[in-house]
Amino acid sequence: MQEALIEESYAEGALPDPRVTLGAANLPTDTFDTRQEAMTQATIGFSQRIPRGDSRQLASEQKTRMAEVQPFRRENRREQVTERVTHLWLELWRSQESIRLIESNRGLFEQLSDVAEAGYTSATMGSRQQDIIRASLELTRLEDRLAALNTQLASSRESLGEWIGAEATQLPVTRQIPPGLLAEIPNRETETDVNGLIRHPSIRATDQLIDAQAIDVDLARQAYKPEWSVFAQYGYRDRAPNGQDRADLFSVGIGFDLPIFTGNRQDRKLRSSTARLEAARSERILQMRELQARARAALARIEQLDDRIRLYRQTLLPQMEEQASAALTAYNNDDGDFAEAVRARIDELNARVELIQIVAERAKNLASFRYLTAHSPETTSSSLPNDQD
Repeated sequence: MQEALIEESYAEGALPDPRVTLGAANLPTDTFDTRQEAMTQATIGFSQRIPRGDSRQLASEQKTRMAEVQPFRRENRREQVTERVTHLWLELWRSQESIRLIESNRGLFEQLSDVAEAGYTSATMGSRQQDIIRASLELTRLEDRLAALNTQLASSRESLGEWIGAEATQLPVTRQIPPGLLAEIPNRETETDVNGLIRHPSIRATDQLIDAQAIDVDLARQAYKPEWSVFAQYGYRDRAPNGQDRADLFSVGIGFDLPIFTGNRQDRKLRSSTARLEAARSERILQMRELQARARAALARIEQLDDRIRLYRQTLLPQMEEQASAALTAYNNDDGDFAEAVRARIDELNARVELIQIVAERAKNLASFRYLTAHSPETTSSSLPNDQD
């Protein structure tokens, strides 16, 4: 598109093609004899139109400005692709890590089933038949959950394959999220203020479009100036009936229009171009506000997800692990309920899976924030602990 607009800018700056006319003038209608009348002549003419004022230069400059939009659009496209591929990769990572976690805990549920069956067979721990059924049911639910996650994993691979190629998606996904996606949130004030966001490629593309629209206003003003044309014509005359030579004729002149009735044409076009320019400027303000709001919303979500991650790692998971161990110990000592022991293990597993989802969601929001603040002032940031378990 940039190359096309650059070529068009050269074309817009060129003069219109000259016009050639061929004809026969002043033929006598009674005989159509070219020698009968002295005014009869064969003509060849040449004319050249000269556009109004600086319209050629302005039209060429407008195309150049529109061509300068394209590098920013390409830059914006690269940032969007980075954000999109990051989100898809994180979905793939989330499914993979959830599967790995559930499979690593399958042995615990199988062990619970074995304990319940052994207790029921030996009648030493007060195990009941419903405990065996409950253990078998939870293993079945675990299998169903793994099947659903494997479906999500396959779907994520296919979606990611659209961007990086199907072969690349078959490569193993790393256990750890890249450190860059675990970075601390940047400073809120420096990253989401107007001075930072005006460097975003989409805003810079809009600025270039506004410059092109401003030239459109200048082009509308050129309509008040006359359009000129020059012409030259050569007329060949045949000999007179008596054989006498007749002089050929040559004509030259200029022409121009008179833009004096401007009320319903030039004036309205100028007002239209001015209104479109103001609309483009207003649209830029809305675009800035949208970017700023989305960036702040992403920051707010990151802050809340950080709080949840700390809560899970520092308090919730240790408590759930302790509760699950205590419930299993109580059951083994014939002092607890089997359903409670199973429920505690399920709650702990669900919490660990939920933590994986929260970490992935935080990384997604950070990727979105980086897109929204692309080319904003850099800030120094540390990293969160790279602990996925």
